[in-house]
Amino acid sequence: MGRYLGRNLGRYVGRFAPSPTGPLHAGSLVAALASWLDARAHGGTWLVRIEDVDLPRCVPGADQIILQQLAACGLVPDTPPVYQSQRGTRYQGALDQLIATGHAYPCGCTRADIAQANAALGLSKPRHGDLVYPGTCRPERGGLKGKPARAWRLQVPDAPHDLITWQDRLLGGQCQHLSTAVGDFVIKRADGLWAYQLAVVVDDAAQGVTDIVRGADLCDNTPRQILLQQWLNLPTPRYLHTPLVLGDNGEKLSKQNGAQALDLSSPQQALRLAGQALGLDIAPQGTVAEWLMQAVRRWTSQAP
Repeated sequence: MGRYLGRNLGRYVGRFAPSPTGPLHAGSLVAALASWLDARAHGGTWLVRIEDVDLPRCVPGADQIILQQLAACGLVPDTPPVYQSQRGTRYQGALDQLIATGHAYPCGCTRADIAQANAALGLSKPRHGDLVYPGTCRPERGGLKGKPARAWRLQVPDAPHDLITWQDRLLGGQCQHLSTAVGDFVIKRADGLWAYQLAVVVDDAAQGVTDIVRGADLCDNTPRQILLQQWLNLPTPRYLHTPLVLGDNGEKLSKQNGAQALDLSSPQQALRLAGQALGLDIAPQGTVAEWLMQAVRRWTSQAP
């Protein structure tokens, strides 16, 4: 499919980064369409990155199914997809840099240890969140104290220097106090796998991504990624977080809560439903390419 040229605000590189844990569903198509439309509206480049760093959760062949689903909807990346599972050397280099600058430290705590420490502080796990790590293995608190190292954590600044602020293109001004929201977070897991936060930051910088368009469920990941960008001396992209598609139970539509694979018997209808979630109600007339051209024009005139 040819390049759609719209507003050109300088070099623009966008990306869609699915995890191959199953086929795309309606919610993931919304994110894919939004990122593709924004890239085309800015006359930019659109990439697909397969985020298969969490290998135990990946389903064999799901990456090819996802690429086929995207192609059926006319969403074809401008360069071949990149796979996170092939980029461990880059992530190790970033971890080495963070260790050398004193921003990362080894942690020997199990989940039970963290839960017990939080209970002693009167804290409980949020329904849709993680326990805040209380800094048990911080170097200034004695480090591992004889425990074997399990994971590596990024040491976030203490309050009040832990406040991260950014301007979301859709949601407006955002902020988060990292020390109270998440604490020192994992960048290499106890099972030896690379954590999402580190991998995504390294890859976005390596691929020259300037704009990240993704679902609002990932908005609270942004401050952790901005801190990593700062400490790795990497540029911070612009962010746009799109509305979520909800299931019948009011929860975010996801593979974990049984979201069904996209019905692509009519790609135009699937695109229309995704467009409606983005505020673009365009009738499924003509070919997929014709629908997308209308959507690019609409996005160009309406998008923040």
